[in-house]
Amino acid sequence: MRWPGGARLAVWIAPNLEFYEYLPQRYPFRDQFARTRHPDVMQWGWRDYGNRVALWRMAQALADYPVAVTASVNLCVFEHYPEVAQLVRERGWEVMSHGLYNTHYLGLMDETQERAFHATSIQVVREHTGQQLAGLLGPCVTNGPRTLDLLTEAGLSYHADWVHDDVPVPMKTAHGLLWSVPYHYEINDAPLLEGPHDADALVQAACDQFDRLWHEADEQGEGLVYCWPLHPYLIGQPHTVGVMRRVLDHICGRGQVWHAQARDIVEAARQSHAGHPGFEAWLAGERL
Repeated sequence: MRWPGGARLAVWIAPNLEFYEYLPQRYPFRDQFARTRHPDVMQWGWRDYGNRVALWRMAQALADYPVAVTASVNLCVFEHYPEVAQLVRERGWEVMSHGLYNTHYLGLMDETQERAFHATSIQVVREHTGQQLAGLLGPCVTNGPRTLDLLTEAGLSYHADWVHDDVPVPMKTAHGLLWSVPYHYEINDAPLLEGPHDADALVQAACDQFDRLWHEADEQGEGLVYCWPLHPYLIGQPHTVGVMRRVLDHICGRGQVWHAQARDIVEAARQSHAGHPGFEAWLAGERL
């Protein structure tokens, strides 16, 4: 894998702009999203604060750094909060689908319903941002049995649910290649800030992950990927936005880093693979 300018790491920042329904459907297999009887005021209010208040604090901080942002969006956010769509347009953030609602799961859709879901997602992104949707992080990281095939059928090029490598990985589907893009759940702010509050542990983990990947990229002689997933309702709080700045100070203070959006990382990976004998043999179906 080779990144532009010989960079060791491709870095993308992934804010999750979520919408939690006031009256969510109950899913027995995901009881953590049905903690209370309807209405679930706390979960709804938390995300509402993120979209109306914390996102703006977070965006102001991000603007102070040379980072590239790919926002993972529950796309109904653009309908409920038009100002968020305006922010995305003005800041030039890429939009990655995170489903329509964070409370509607792909695993319960049949093929016809999921095909319509992807078509609606593409339409909503185009209408509100003018972008052509390229990638998906499944809503609540859920998938159906044909999600990969349906993504490529709809024209998307990458999927962020698979946490199986430190580089983009090509995956064969019924309609062509889909790229799995690294998305680091382990340094996501949700596990460390949503439960027992430990801001210092988040800073340590995020910086340690960056440092280890940066050094391994040099040792291996190939480019790796660093993704930092965030949530405005968590990292954009008055007492936590400084945590984000501490990590970004560390990331942006190091050289040989390519700050890129997810679609750019995928395109660079595609170009890096093109013409490689092993890759071409794999594409042709030959055993390596």
